[in-house]
Amino acid sequence: PFRTAGGPIMATTTYFGAQNPLSRGISRSPPHSGPVLDSSDTGQWMSRHACRGFSMFKTPWDQTYPGLLREHGYYTGFVGKWHNGSFNANWFDFSRPAPLKHWIEVEGGGRIHVTQKNEKDALEFLETRPKDKRFCLTVAFFATHAEDGNPQQFLPQPESMKWYVDQPVPVPPNATEESWKRLPPFFTEKNEGRNRWHWRFDEPEKYQTMMKNYYRMATEVDTTCGRLIEELRRQGVLDKTLVIFTTDNGYFHGEHGLADKWYPHQESIRVPLIIRDPRMAEEKRGKTDDAFTLNVDLAPTILGAAGVKVPERMQGRDMSALYLGDPDPQWRTEFFYEHDTIGDETRIPASEALVRKDWKYMLWPNQKVEQLFHLATDPREEHDLVRDPAAAEVLSEMRKRFEELKAAAK
Repeated sequence: PFRTAGGPIMATTTYFGAQNPLSRGISRSPPHSGPVLDSSDTGQWMSRHACRGFSMFKTPWDQTYPGLLREHGYYTGFVGKWHNGSFNANWFDFSRPAPLKHWIEVEGGGRIHVTQKNEKDALEFLETRPKDKRFCLTVAFFATHAEDGNPQQFLPQPESMKWYVDQPVPVPPNATEESWKRLPPFFTEKNEGRNRWHWRFDEPEKYQTMMKNYYRMATEVDTTCGRLIEELRRQGVLDKTLVIFTTDNGYFHGEHGLADKWYPHQESIRVPLIIRDPRMAEEKRGKTDDAFTLNVDLAPTILGAAGVKVPERMQGRDMSALYLGDPDPQWRTEFFYEHDTIGDETRIPASEALVRKDWKYMLWPNQKVEQLFHLATDPREEHDLVRDPAAAEVLSEMRKRFEELKAAAK
């Protein structure tokens, strides 16, 4: 029910999806906030930037896109969620990191919702920035992240509770006990994805409550994005500003009997990507594209738009080639995915994959368990073909290619 341009339940991207210039696509990325945000800043795979959890990456700050832009005279700002070790306010000209919870106590009493705070801080940046300098602002919304440890999980603003009241949220076809049992045997009730499934989705009424509050929070983010777009328009800079909307991971909404992220299934690695680029030709505006774009592509794309040379150690590509260059650019048709263990293998096991449009090869390295799915006929990844003799040739070729891409990611 949640799609980049809205769906049967929620109509999101109100201010992006209804306006030109616009390119909409789907970005795939490792499904975990820390390494993904690091990959977005550095343009590097986890194997290269070396953040495997919530620590700071090893790549020098002056080799990240915010660091490089600031070096080249940009006024830089950061607002919102920071998941990568201690935040250093000196990295940005303007910094407003926010606590990782939905309601924040404010000085003098009272509370403010985290999305309201993100909006307030972002507007402060736009209103107070030096008008004689180019700027780059990152707004890292905490919503729709659950508030871990809070039984309610998703806490929208009171004004949003009127939304979606009479609209039942469809349960995904693979959100079944049978789908859960099809996972490898090391997925037990101790798995964190299963644990959080119990928190959110193990009863029909609970599922509806959680999903509607999740959608309410997503709509709040969409509304804030609209207000930021309108502020850019008011200042007369919208049509010379590159705007990118995406997120750091996909989400299990009960699929495979899981909640949250961390694993290489489609629900966990597919995320929305919306690009509003004033350089885009009129005939390409408002189009969709299903090219494989990754979080490592964000930094080269931003630097390219700014006219800043992309460091050789960056591994991503400038996505503007998909809409500014040739109609059929030589773009990737596959990618390597990686995610490390969190806690221990019982809780969140490590996983790796080679992903293509029609096939996916998964490896659970510490268990030495392989899986193979034909996405063209099995998009929900219900039927593992790793032992199917008819798929043996595909499996052999993908194993070899997987090792090549894994080595190249370092």
